[in-house]
Amino acid sequence: MDLREALQNRTLIGDGAMGTLLYSYGIDRCFEELNLSHSEEVLNVHRAYVNAGADVIQTNTYGANYIKLERYGLQDQVKEINTAAVKLAKQAAGENQYVVGTIGGVRGARKQAISTEEIKRSFREQLYCLLFEQVDGLLLETFYDLEELTTVLKIARKETELPIIAQVSMHEAGVLQDGTPLPDALKQLEGLGADVVGVNCRLGPYHTIQSLEEVPLPEKAVLSAYPNASLPAYQDGRLVYPTDPAYFQKSAQSLYEQGARLIGGCCGTTPEHIEAIAARVKGRSPIQDKVVPIKEKAEVRVSETKDDRPHLHEKAKKGRSIIVELDPPKKLKTERFLEGAKALHEAGVDSVTLADNSLASPRISNTAMASIIKQQYGVDPLVHIACRDRNLLGLQSHLMGLHALGIRQLLAVTGDPTKIGDFPGATSVYDLNSFDLIHYIKQMNKGISFSGKNLGESTSFSVAAAFNPNVRNLNRAVGRLEKKIKYGADYFISQPVFNEKQIIEVYEATKHIDAPIYIGIMPLTSARNAEFLHNEVPGITLAPEVLEKMELAGSDKEQAQAEGISISKSLIDTALDLFNGIYLITPFLRYEMTVELTNYIKQQTAERERKMANGIHIV
Repeated sequence: MDLREALQNRTLIGDGAMGTLLYSYGIDRCFEELNLSHSEEVLNVHRAYVNAGADVIQTNTYGANYIKLERYGLQDQVKEINTAAVKLAKQAAGENQYVVGTIGGVRGARKQAISTEEIKRSFREQLYCLLFEQVDGLLLETFYDLEELTTVLKIARKETELPIIAQVSMHEAGVLQDGTPLPDALKQLEGLGADVVGVNCRLGPYHTIQSLEEVPLPEKAVLSAYPNASLPAYQDGRLVYPTDPAYFQKSAQSLYEQGARLIGGCCGTTPEHIEAIAARVKGRSPIQDKVVPIKEKAEVRVSETKDDRPHLHEKAKKGRSIIVELDPPKKLKTERFLEGAKALHEAGVDSVTLADNSLASPRISNTAMASIIKQQYGVDPLVHIACRDRNLLGLQSHLMGLHALGIRQLLAVTGDPTKIGDFPGATSVYDLNSFDLIHYIKQMNKGISFSGKNLGESTSFSVAAAFNPNVRNLNRAVGRLEKKIKYGADYFISQPVFNEKQIIEVYEATKHIDAPIYIGIMPLTSARNAEFLHNEVPGITLAPEVLEKMELAGSDKEQAQAEGISISKSLIDTALDLFNGIYLITPFLRYEMTVELTNYIKQQTAERERKMANGIHIV
């Protein structure tokens, strides 16, 4: 009898965790490779689940794809591992068991880390291996990213008529990490040809039941549920799942009542859990009707920020806009920094930008300093956020805190690695990169957390992205801009440029991009400063003529600073004709230099407007 037909007539029992049992045997390595090196242990696990009452046995191939096996140097053994896995599962299964080929999700929180094309190639390779061994069906499980699951489901449905089970995983009950409600996701999977749609992993029975309460019975497909044993506890350096199998038996009844026709277990479950499920619901006729309570849609309140000033990208689209970077101090004295912020605000800059421990060197928290200058001087601060120092939990918490402080302007950057900074032995986190961070900030602007949970209120962040024109291949750098726009970037802030020709080249290469670009200009302070920037700071390249001019200024500090200002004014003259946004970078807290340049920009802008007005009047 076909698996689909069996599910029409009775409730089937799935198996439980493979890795949990293997780990309990003291095996801590690539579990899929064990199909080759420790086949007897894998076979024993399958047999244990068959003896416990499982009707559906999944192959030990969750991570047996090129992408995941590459971590262990096993990418060339995809065929051997998958082939062995199917044979072991079939050897354990009797006439009454179905063997489904398992393929697990690849993406986590970082969508950008693995391209769709890579996923397709890897999936096809594993799929063909499983189909060649004539499995009874396919199990696509633990997919947090709905886009990834729909992509591979389309491929699988095109390649085979076998039954397909498609299961999503959730961080929060009832909703996927992109905010898609579970009922909508399962309906979409059903529409793409999945025969069984459901959930597995991450959540224990309680939240799995809670999630399914909102899911109506599918029109064509049937429901499945493979919850974890519980939420894990951390004991003696290990994650353990303390759930009593008796609780699982009780939960199986509730899952059955929510319409699940295929019920198994995921992380932390053992043959004892599966035996408990089988004792309660195995073979029972599936429910045919289900009443889904009408649930009021949770409202997402629009941010009630009192700051009605336009965002920086809005200003730069309409006219001249000036932002100035003033990095927080490396020491605890803040007087000079606060003097500079006040002076720049009085000079009329649109925002003071604050880097997030640039070059991986610790400074006073830019959030703290941004909050102070906002409260004391009315500055609209632009806060940089680096992915280097915070994990997913810390990044979301940080963004929520910025929202609570009324800070709306952000620059999302990946961040310099710690090995180049003051603490080369410190850990660089990089749960996300700048592309992913932009995406998640924009998700919060919809009132959705990183995990898909309703935040109750939408944030109102304007998101800038970094642009480095100081590269050999400018077109490639522009390609990154275009990609960042797709992820949600509102505008760009460039690394400093140091010659007029380069400004023109940047304009020509980016003039097709609608998002504003703030062109970076940083006044030099000495010949040594110029040499250091040119030779040692990543992403900055000075033209030979600029280095020569600073060298000619000699050791006279005032003359060198005047030369640096002169070079910057020349660059500004060119930039004003091509870009609305000007980004000034203050060197060494010498805010007098950027105040002078701010005044110069305003004077030149006013002069240009006057000439334009006169020209129009004459015509």
